[in-house]
Amino acid sequence: MPNTKHCRLVATALAVALGATTLAACGSSDDDSDARSGPASLTYWTWTPGMDKVVDLWNKGPGKKQQITVTVKKQASGDTLVTKILTAHKAKKAPDLVQAEYQALPTLVSNDALADISKNAGDAKGKFAEGVWQQTTLGSDAVYAIPQDIGPMMFYYREDLFKKYGLTVPTTWEQFAKTARALKHKAPDKDLTTFSSNDSGLFAGLAQQAGAKWWTTSGQKWKVGINDAASQKVADFWGGLVKEGAIDNQPMYTPAWNKALNTGKQIAWVSAVWAPGTLTSGAPDTKGKWKMAPLPQWGDSDSVTGSWGGSSTAVTTDSKHQAAAAKFATWLNTDPKALTALAKESGIYPAATTAQTSDAFQEPPAFFSNQPDFYPQAAKIAKTTAPSAWGPNVNVAYTTFKDAFAAAAKNKSDFGAALAKMQDDTVADLKKQGFEVSE
Repeated sequence: MPNTKHCRLVATALAVALGATTLAACGSSDDDSDARSGPASLTYWTWTPGMDKVVDLWNKGPGKKQQITVTVKKQASGDTLVTKILTAHKAKKAPDLVQAEYQALPTLVSNDALADISKNAGDAKGKFAEGVWQQTTLGSDAVYAIPQDIGPMMFYYREDLFKKYGLTVPTTWEQFAKTARALKHKAPDKDLTTFSSNDSGLFAGLAQQAGAKWWTTSGQKWKVGINDAASQKVADFWGGLVKEGAIDNQPMYTPAWNKALNTGKQIAWVSAVWAPGTLTSGAPDTKGKWKMAPLPQWGDSDSVTGSWGGSSTAVTTDSKHQAAAAKFATWLNTDPKALTALAKESGIYPAATTAQTSDAFQEPPAFFSNQPDFYPQAAKIAKTTAPSAWGPNVNVAYTTFKDAFAAAAKNKSDFGAALAKMQDDTVADLKKQGFEVSE
């Protein structure tokens, strides 16, 4: 890697305020002259559907005036895109702009692939909730991306079946467990929900809500807290429900899971704001029968949610027009017309707080036409999103989760042991990469 071990640590530190002087040596853009040096042609790697239509607004409007043209190159998402970006950066041929999930930012920054655009982000910070903006700054004065969309977590339930079985929407996790048991007693062939091991983001978001900090720094060392008390509480809670048979243990996104939702075999789902789209395709016969509520809380007076998904727009260090690219990234995620287009053409839930209550979200999702306040409630929930703490090897932790928790769920064995496995594998990988780790 091009940076020293110290620089890699500093650049990816989360929830720790570190000196901007040190960060300036880690891929920052200290020259904004490219914004005044004539035409700029930029390339943007993204997986968001309909992004070309949104970018057309820029090219025909602000971009035309500033002589900054953006070309969209459609890409795969997730780890596939991260690998492609790093491969291109190694050859100094990364695009000017990339769409990056929040948990991928530390990996990209630690490889010196993303530029610090703090000098060109203007007043963008004020457009986003603090917990969202923090994910793109990595706890420092540097800004490595502009938030694009978010996935605040919520509780979805079949209103008709809750009424049929005399169930009350749970406001705490203790009530959630009692509801699962009550349903199983009244209808043994049904489950409140399932614990799924094939999407690591769900468990990460639940741990985040409970107060977990999976990656932080201590001095010049990384500290991994995947096996912290908050995460253990979440693992023990779900593992206990699976072991006693109060909920199902099958993975999500399978034909069997879709059928369970569509037929009412499962009557609730812990998910995020994007759930209506999944239900529309997976459980089409249940349109108008679901409702959304805040995520159950660990304490009666708590009001906090986790995040499942979301991405940002970042500028690469390979770009020869970093200031121009930053101007586009800021426009894309803060301009009212751009945000409306993103909602209409791409179906995203914007990170910008003002957009969450804009005209684009005055009507509920078609699948939730029975809940007129869907988006106003979603906006309130989004403001309670807990800050997250990502590190440079999220992919390793997530891979271990899928393997270890899949086995634990299938065998109804100890989830705590699976969590410890995640911790051990993540620490071992950090050390293997050359990072200093605080035990």
